Amino acid sequence: MLVGTNPLVEVIPGLMVWTLVAFGITFWVLKRYAFGPVQKLIDERRDRIRQTLDEADHAREEARELLEEHRRLIGQAKSEAEAILAEARKVADSQRERVRRESEEDRTRRLEETYRQIDQATQQALAEIRREVASLSLLAAEKITRKSLTDADQQRLIDEALSEIDFSQLEESRT
Repeated sequence: MLVGTNPLVEVIPGLMVWTLVAFGITFWVLKRYAFGPVQKLIDERRDRIRQTLDEADHAREEARELLEEHRRLIGQAKSEAEAILAEARKVADSQRERVRRESEEDRTRRLEETYRQIDQATQQALAEIRREVASLSLLAAEKITRKSLTDADQQRLIDEALSEIDFSQLEESRT
C-alpha cells in the first residue's frame, strides 16, 4: 500500500482547512465551557484538599499541645495527691500523738487518783486503829485502876496513849 492510495491519508487542502476550523471551534468551545469549569473544579478540589490537610496539621498540633497539657496536668495532679497524702499522714501522726498524750495524761490522772484514794483509806484505817487502840487502852487502864473514869479522864488517857504509840512503823509497813 502506497501512501497516497488510502483516501483517509490523502491530503486534501479544503478538508484540511475545515478540519482545522472545526478543531479550533471545538477547542474554543471546550476551553470556554468544559476546560474552564473542569479546571475550576480541579482547583477547588485542590484547595479543599490543601485546606483539609492544613486543618489536619492544625488538629494534630492542637492534639499534641493537648496531650502535653494533659501530661502536665497529670504530673501536677500526682504532685498534689502526694502533697495531700503527706499532709494526711502528718495530720494522722499528730492525731495519733495527741490521743497517745491524752491517754497518758488520763492514765496518770487515774493513777494519782487511785494513790490518793489508797492514802485516804490508809489514813482512815490508821485513825480507826488509833481509836481501837485508845479504846483498848482505856479498857485496860480501867481494869487496872478498877474504877470508872470520867469523860475528861478518858480523853486525857486516850491522848496520852496516842502520843506514846509509834504509828510510823505501821505506815512504813504499808509501803
